[in-house]
Amino acid sequence: MSDLGLRFLGVGNAQAVSLGSSAAVFEAGERPSLLIDCGPHTIAAYLEQYGALPSALFITHAHLDHIGGLEGLFYRLATAAQTPTPVRLFVPVSLVSVLQRRLADYPSLLAEGGCNFWDVFQLIPVSEAFWHRGLSFTVFPVRHHEYLAAFGLALEGVFLFTGDTCPIPEVLNRFARRGEWVFHDCSTAANPSHTALDEIRIAYNLEQWRRMVFYHYASERDGEQIERAGFRIARPGERFPLERRPGGDSVASGDGRVQPLPGAVGW
Repeated sequence: MSDLGLRFLGVGNAQAVSLGSSAAVFEAGERPSLLIDCGPHTIAAYLEQYGALPSALFITHAHLDHIGGLEGLFYRLATAAQTPTPVRLFVPVSLVSVLQRRLADYPSLLAEGGCNFWDVFQLIPVSEAFWHRGLSFTVFPVRHHEYLAAFGLALEGVFLFTGDTCPIPEVLNRFARRGEWVFHDCSTAANPSHTALDEIRIAYNLEQWRRMVFYHYASERDGEQIERAGFRIARPGERFPLERRPGGDSVASGDGRVQPLPGAVGW
C-alpha cells in the first residue's frame, strides 16, 4: 500500500485565490482515484496535474469554494464531442438537496436545452460509508455552520480529511486512532466556522496534533504563522505518501513518514 498518497491541488480558504481552492486527490498506484471537493479553480489544477478530468469526486459541503467548480465540470462533460462516462459523485445524503438547489435547478443550463445537470454525473448518495475501487471510505459529520451541513472523509488506517470544521477530537478518537495522517483545516484567527490556531493544542492531545497537516489557511503569511507555531502545513501541489497503519501510537515525522512516538505503548 506504499503507492497511496494524498495530493493537494489547493490549500486556501475562500479568499486565498493565490493558494487555490482547498481540494485534494487520493491517489492509488500513483494514479488519481478520488477528488475531494471541487472549488472554482480545482478542475484547472486537476487538468494541469493529471491531464484528464476526474472520474470520481467526494463533496464535503456545499460552500461555493468547495463546489464552485462543479458547474464548469458539467459544461465540459455536457459539451464533449463524444458522450463521456458519467463522473461518480459521492455526496452525503443531507447535501443532495442543497446541491440540487444551488446547481441543478438553474434554468436552461444549456441554451439549446436537452440536458439535465445530473445527466453527466453518477450521483451516489452516501451516509456512513461507501465503496470506491475496492476500498471502504468512512463519512462523518463535522462542525461547520449547521448540523449535518458538512462532512469529513476517512480511509481508516490510512488518512482522515476533516473538510471545514471546528475542533472534532471525538471524531479523531473514533476514526483516526491508528496513527493515520490527519489533514485538518486551520485559521490563524478565532472564528465560529473553522479551527483556530490557538485551539489546536487545547482541543487535541499531543499524539493527535503531531500527525496533523493543516490546510485551508488565508494566505502564505498565515501558513508561515502556523509553521512558526510548530505545525506542518500543506502547500499547493504537495503530495503526502500514505501507508496503511495496522495499529499503535504513531506520529508524522517532518519528512512525511509516520514513525512511532518515543515510549509509546501500542493498543
